[in-house]
Amino acid sequence: MARIVLVEDDETIGDRLARTLRGLGHDSTWCPDAASARARAARGPADLVLLDLGLPDADGFELCRELRERLPGAVLVVLSARTGEMDVIQALESGADDYLTKPFRLAELQARLAAHLRRAGPDGSAGAARPLRHGKLEIDRAARRCLTPEGETELRPKEFDLLVRLVASSGQAVSREELMSDVWDENWFGPTKTLDVHVAALRRKLGGMIRITTLRHYGYRLEPPTG
Repeated sequence: MARIVLVEDDETIGDRLARTLRGLGHDSTWCPDAASARARAARGPADLVLLDLGLPDADGFELCRELRERLPGAVLVVLSARTGEMDVIQALESGADDYLTKPFRLAELQARLAAHLRRAGPDGSAGAARPLRHGKLEIDRAARRCLTPEGETELRPKEFDLLVRLVASSGQAVSREELMSDVWDENWFGPTKTLDVHVAALRRKLGGMIRITTLRHYGYRLEPPTG
């Protein structure tokens, strides 16, 4: 059972999704506005957040950033009718791990959530695996921690999953399609710009600890550590 926070002001959509999530066995809290979402975040951690950007009492991107800070361990999925590429990029840069446009098929949402929860959950392969090393980096998959000689580097859930995937194929070219399938969802229907945003975040956060080469019109390659 996952702890899911649904932030949606549309009563019809909110009630339907909340009932669906509970029917799947999850502990689902429906928040119809930003105020109730902040109150829920203050009460304790969550495993996954579904966030509508069009709220009556707050800017959706600002709330996204706030929830990312308050719930650092949660997977954050934006649900929005906005389909523009810049909206997707802004949401991802505000802390979202995924972006699903409305209207969406309920089966697609369920598949996407199952993939996120499987990768983030305690019974997933990431939790059962031994630590990885890449140069001076130690990646503790069981605890989902990225450790450097200076201490721990905080990574968002999908940043961590992407790093693990790249380290597992260090020195090899990995296509965009492989990365989207392995890190996000094999049935991914959205834009792959989310991958570029997460790669940029890894470069920014880990600096000289990693070297990720962009392979134009193909994908990425994590260069083997030197020294």
